[in-house]
Amino acid sequence: MRNIILGVLVAIVLFFTFKHFNTKKADEAELLEQSMLIQEQIKNVGKLVVTEGHFSEVFSYKDSRDVFPYLVTAEKKALVVVNADVTIAYDLSKIVYDIDEVNKVLNITYIPDEEIKISPEFEYYDIQADFLNQFEAKDYNKIKNKVKASLMKKVEQSEFKKNSKNRLISELAKFYILTNSLGWTLQYNNTPISQEASLQDLKL
Repeated sequence: MRNIILGVLVAIVLFFTFKHFNTKKADEAELLEQSMLIQEQIKNVGKLVVTEGHFSEVFSYKDSRDVFPYLVTAEKKALVVVNADVTIAYDLSKIVYDIDEVNKVLNITYIPDEEIKISPEFEYYDIQADFLNQFEAKDYNKIKNKVKASLMKKVEQSEFKKNSKNRLISELAKFYILTNSLGWTLQYNNTPISQEASLQDLKL
C-alpha cells in the first residue's frame, strides 16, 4: 500500500514538473515569436518617403562693380524663375532600438532626422550685363546657392515639416499598436509611451 501511495506521489510530482517545463518552453517560444514579430515590423518599415511637393519662386539677381571708384559702376542683373521639387523623407532603417524580452519592452533609442532634398530647375530671363562686368560661372553658382538657401528656409517654415512629422508619427503608431496588442511596452529613450496620443509629444 505504501509503495502504491509513493508511486502515485512520484507520478504527480513528475506530471507537474513535466507540465511546468512544457509551459515554460511554450512561454519562451511565444516570447521569441513576439520578439521576432516586432523586429520584422521594424524591418518592414524601411525607408519612408514622407512628403513630396513643388515650389515655384522668382528671384532677382543684381551685382555691381566699381570700375573707377566714385566715377563708373558696372552692373549686371538677371531675373531667375525657379521650379523645384522637394522631398522630405525619414530613413527608418536607421532606427536604433533595444528589445528587453524578459520585461517585454521595445525601447527606441534613436530616430534619424528628416532628409530634405531640393531639386531646382533654373530659367534665366532679362539678363543684362555691362561690358566690364559680364556674367561668369561664379555668378551662376552664387545664384544657385542663394536660391537653394532661400528654398530651404521656405521649406523649413512651410507645412511640409509638419506633414512629415505627422507621417512619421503614424509609422511609429504601428509600433505602439503592435507592442500594445502583444502586452509589451513601447518606450522612447527609456520613457514609456502609455497611449498613442503621447507620440505627438515626442521631441524628435
